[in-house]
Parts: sequence; structure tokens; C-alpha cells
Amino acid sequence: MTSHENIIDVTEASFEFDVIQRSYEIPVVVDFWAPWCAPCRTLGPILEGLAVDPAYEFILAKINVDDNPGISIRFQVQGIPAVKAFRDGIVAAEFVGAQPAAKVVEFVKKLAPSPVENALREAKSMLVTRHWKEAEAAYRDILDEYPTETKAMINLACALLARGEGCEAVEFLKKCEDDQTFVRAERLRPFANYLCETSSNDFLADDLPPIEIQYRQTARLFERGNLEAALDGLMDVLRQDKRYRNGEVKRVLLGIFELLGDEDPLTQSYRRELASVLY
Repeated sequence: MTSHENIIDVTEASFEFDVIQRSYEIPVVVDFWAPWCAPCRTLGPILEGLAVDPAYEFILAKINVDDNPGISIRFQVQGIPAVKAFRDGIVAAEFVGAQPAAKVVEFVKKLAPSPVENALREAKSMLVTRHWKEAEAAYRDILDEYPTETKAMINLACALLARGEGCEAVEFLKKCEDDQTFVRAERLRPFANYLCETSSNDFLADDLPPIEIQYRQTARLFERGNLEAALDGLMDVLRQDKRYRNGEVKRVLLGIFELLGDEDPLTQSYRRELASVLY
């Protein structure tokens, strides 16, 4: 068993979270090994020494291939030791066989985050802690220097949505077309469109039906930061008509859940309420 926070034992059950998901935040170096493998016993301590060295920022994930054959098959491990470095959910670099310490150091150094990655990490910390205005400014600074960085675009859109700025968020979401951001952008888009549509001063007309007036007025609650009351308003619209606007209300709610994140108490509570209303 490992005894340092930067060195973890990974199984097939924990691989998705410990390796794939964590690699979006920090490089994860996976060491495929086995107790009977002599070269593994040579390479392992070198990797472990680098993992605990504060000069290098990465997680070392150790996988016993005898106990976890499915992962070995998935990543076509033909011989051990095999080392695969994951960044942003995919293999970014790899080598097979025991290597001299200098070569391993060189391999790890190449995993160091770039200046834009460091900037993204700092901005993300503001987003996670809901410092929306500061996060917005940080992502704008990143895009000034790296105008095609889609991670900055989608997270800037999130900061804007959290502040009720739907129309500008829509424009940034349109640019999120790569594999890493497209799916998330599609989930956020209905909420962004909703805020944008209801942002004009004449969004309420005298001849609108009461349910439409309520639907539009609820957007004002989001703009004021009153999330719980706004969610209650949307749920009330759904109770009146589950298919209102061809299911748009449900898509708006799902977009809000995407913005808040699965672990947010509001997401968990209102997701359950949504299910009870619809089903």
C-alpha cells in the first residue's frame, strides 16, 4: 500500500475517477506493474521519489496488472513496466520498460503545466468558490492572450451565466466546438438562451398568458442571484405544463444543474424534485 497523498493504488473500479477525472486538474502518471516483475522494482522507486518531490506536480497511480487485467487490455499494455501519463483525460506521453533515472526525470518534466494551464487552474479556483466576477475577469485575461482557448471560453460563459449575463454567454458557447467543451456547451445553451431572451426591457407584454409571464419573470430572480426562488419558479411552471415550450423548461433546469455541478446541494435537491414532477 502507498503512504503518500501523491502516490495512489488504483483499481479498475477507481480508475475513471482517480486517473481520468483527476487528470483534468493535474497530470496523472500511471505505473503498470506486477510484484513478480524485476524491472518494475527498479523503476517504481524512481517514479515514487519524483512523485513526492515538490519540484514536480503529478499524481503517481500504481496499477497491479495481475489484479486489474481489464485496464491493461483497455490501454493495450503488452509488457511491463509500462508508464502512461494522462492529461485532460487522455494519454499524453508513455514509455515501456525500465529507464535510467535521468530519462524518467526528463519524461516527468515534460508534463509540467504550461503558462496557460496555470492560468486556467487559478481561474478555475475562483469559479469553484463562486467568485463569479473575479473568475470572469481572469478568463477574459486568458482569452486576451490565448483567444482560441475553449476551456477559458466555456468557463467564462459559466461565470457570465451565474451573473445573469445570458446573451454574452451564448456567444462564447457558440465557439465551444472541440471534444472537451462541446457537450458541456450544449447542456448550458438552453439556460443561456433563456436568460438572453428574457433580458430585454419589453420582455413582458400585456397579452401573454400567465404561465409565460411567470416563466419570464423567473429569469429576473436568476439575475438577482436568488437561485432557490428561481428554481422554485421553474418547477412551478413545469407542474402547470410538463411539456411547456416543447420541453424547454426541463432543458433550462438541466443547464442550471450543469452550471452548479452535480455535487451542489441545490442540484441534488431539485434534480430529485424534477424527476418527481416529470415521472
